[in-house]
Amino acid sequence: MDKVKIIKHPLIQDKLTRMRDVNTDSTKFRNLLRELSSLMAFEVTRDIKAESVEVETPLEATAAGVRVRHSEIVLIPILRAGIGMVDGVLQIIPQARVGHIGMYREPDTLKAVEYYKKLPNNISKCQMVLLIDPMLATGHTMVATLESCRRAGAKNLSIMCLVAAPEGIKEVRKEYPEIEIYTASIDSRLDEHGYIVPGLGDAGDRIFGTK
Repeated sequence: MDKVKIIKHPLIQDKLTRMRDVNTDSTKFRNLLRELSSLMAFEVTRDIKAESVEVETPLEATAAGVRVRHSEIVLIPILRAGIGMVDGVLQIIPQARVGHIGMYREPDTLKAVEYYKKLPNNISKCQMVLLIDPMLATGHTMVATLESCRRAGAKNLSIMCLVAAPEGIKEVRKEYPEIEIYTASIDSRLDEHGYIVPGLGDAGDRIFGTK
């Protein structure tokens, strides 16, 4: 699909398989999520801008190199499950700024309702605003988050999720065809409750041990 990038690296797929396993407990699930988020972040940030710099090494006075302005990268986890991905991304972009958006799905309509929002200042000037959530299911929550970020002035938006449903991708594409989506898997479908099949189950519950 246009603007949808499936990251098929064997290490990523191995960790995703372990996360899918119903026998993986919350502690292991969280660790795998953190590791997987770090690995995916390498691919997601492949094209970010870097500036040329000179550094002094133990052997030469100067050497050509590059530096990335980490503070120009903003991570926005969608509460609550997206929180589990933040530490993994920060391991490789430690000075990235982090905003938060809280959304829940209304049980009957599956529509997204925003209940919390705190974004970094000057978000309009950032070279990358990365929305992170383990699951892209119906797409309603992600579209609502994109709308919220756009109202705040964010421009360079991308999405990183572990697993996506075709229905969710279609919903995002319909409203925001220019947005890039990075995922480790496009699964088969949604069930009658709006969960991805085969999916991971309820990612939030598995991260925090609430079921």
